[in-house]
Formats: sequence, structure tokens, C-alpha cells
Amino acid sequence: MKQFIYGLLLFVFLTLPPVATLLESIMIIHMHLQMPLLIFSGFLMARFFKVRFPAFFYKWNRNGIPGILLFSIILVYWMIPRTMDEALTVYASEIFKFISLPFLAGIPLRDSWRKLGSVSKNIVFLIFIILFILMGWLFIGVDDQICNNYLRVDQITLGWGYVTLAACMIIYIVQLIFGDQSEFE
Repeated sequence: MKQFIYGLLLFVFLTLPPVATLLESIMIIHMHLQMPLLIFSGFLMARFFKVRFPAFFYKWNRNGIPGILLFSIILVYWMIPRTMDEALTVYASEIFKFISLPFLAGIPLRDSWRKLGSVSKNIVFLIFIILFILMGWLFIGVDDQICNNYLRVDQITLGWGYVTLAACMIIYIVQLIFGDQSEFE
């Protein structure tokens, strides 16, 4: 129950207008801080919903694949530059962001991750590594301003943030492959 309260408090804090405006004012903070924190708030609240509605999660996410697909679809949707712009200018889109990231991405992520096998987890990591590299290349390499609400320098910074995330994920995968995991069990 404590995790649910912490997740709910984090969610309420992130939805406060001054906090949301501050976090959305810089592109990399909007994408790589606010959105992951919204997902994390849903991740924290997930246990409450799993205990409250176990039949729902068992019926619709028995092996973890549907939940991880929903998480991936929501995450990819919010990576599109146009949707980031709309979240700043269209009020309905911003409301959808505050609903979809915690409840349609964070909760399914927590429910699905333990159910997935190690091969499935590595496939998910590989897909997101490729996606982050492509998004980094897009934001760094395009000479035009993709997002109307942010400067080109913000766009390049976000691109390097994507590349850095991809590099960190590659290092993690290499450590899993070549590291001795028996030390951590």
C-alpha cells in the first residue's frame, strides 16, 4: 500500500501546473525526465491494481506479452515529435499523456516484466536500443526544426540523450552476457 501512495503522490506532484510547465519547458527534461517519472508513478501504483483485480491481469496478461506490447505502443507514440508538440499545445493531448503513461504504460510494464523470460527481455531491450539510436539520429541529423515548441539546440540535445540511453542499454546487455551473474544471486 505504501508503494501505491508514493506512486499516487508522485503522479499528483507531476500533474501540478507549475511542475508540469517547468518540466515541459526543456525538451530533454520533458522526454527523459517527466515521461519516465509518469511511467514510474504507474509502476509504483501497479501492485495495488494487481492485488485488487487479479483476474483481469491473469486473463489479459498471462504471459506478459500483451502488457509489454501496450507499454511499447504507448512509449513509441510519445516518442513521435508531433505528439510531444501536441502535449504542449492541445489540452486533451496533455491529459492523455498524464493518463496513458502511468496507467497504460507503467502498470502493464510492472505486471509484464516478471512474466517475461530472459530472451523476451533481451528482445525488448534490443528493440528499444535500435529505436533509441534511430530517434537520436533523427533528432541530431535533421537540419530542420522538428518540434515547433522547442529550439533546434533542444532537439539536438534530446538526440544525444537518446544516443546516451542506447549506449547505456548496450553496456547493460554486454554486462549481462559477459558478466558472472552468479555473484548477484
